[in-house]
Amino acid sequence: MRIKPFCPGLFLGLALLLPAALTAQDKRLDIDVVTNQSGDIKIHLINHATLALMWQDKTVYVDPVGGSNAFKGLPAPDLILITHIHADHFSVETLNAVAGATAKLVGPPTVVAQLPTNLASRAVTLTNGQSWTFLDIGVEAVPAYNLTAARLSNHPKGRDNGYVLTMGDKRIYLSGDTEDTPEMLALKNIDVAFICMNLPYTMDVEQAARAVKAFKPKIVYPYHYRGSDLEKFKSLVGADSGVEVRIRDWYATP
Repeated sequence: MRIKPFCPGLFLGLALLLPAALTAQDKRLDIDVVTNQSGDIKIHLINHATLALMWQDKTVYVDPVGGSNAFKGLPAPDLILITHIHADHFSVETLNAVAGATAKLVGPPTVVAQLPTNLASRAVTLTNGQSWTFLDIGVEAVPAYNLTAARLSNHPKGRDNGYVLTMGDKRIYLSGDTEDTPEMLALKNIDVAFICMNLPYTMDVEQAARAVKAFKPKIVYPYHYRGSDLEKFKSLVGADSGVEVRIRDWYATP
């Protein structure tokens, strides 16, 4: 995995910063920085659909799986977002290993229902369309579901969440597992988007590219993409779309 300019760079005044040097021990942590009026946002891309965001003195983990070693070197989380119940997004073992004593958890009802008591007692349930603010971070639950008939059982409508986070003056979209739903296409003012693509579970690169061209994030990261043709996705989005495509290796061996 190699990651660095993560900010919308030349787009609308976001400054691009070069990656800091990583030691051999920490090379699995890919770091991007988005300049924000209220403090830079640091993004650590970890694996598949798992990442961490740091802003001011707050740390957010997204779909933490892989055990505590996946988060070695990162601050403990203040907030943990879980999109849905599938094992590549939701691991009680990992949550128990990384949540510490105080982190708040956010998830849809099916996730919260499966949390052990020690975690459920500090979890916030958000259904599609609901929002919540914690430590000045806005969290909006965006519907995430399949549209194609053969895939409907993978992610039924109403069960799972994507999220839009507001950190200062930046909005970050985390798609979770979904196809190009009307709710995704209607997103506005997204600075950074993480977009899933892999068959037969979510959507193909054509769908993902059409969606990105519709809601026009300033930067898009394909993630959750195992087996997908990322160069095709980048070509379909197009150099003239106003969207910067950041292709990174989420599956590199540490």
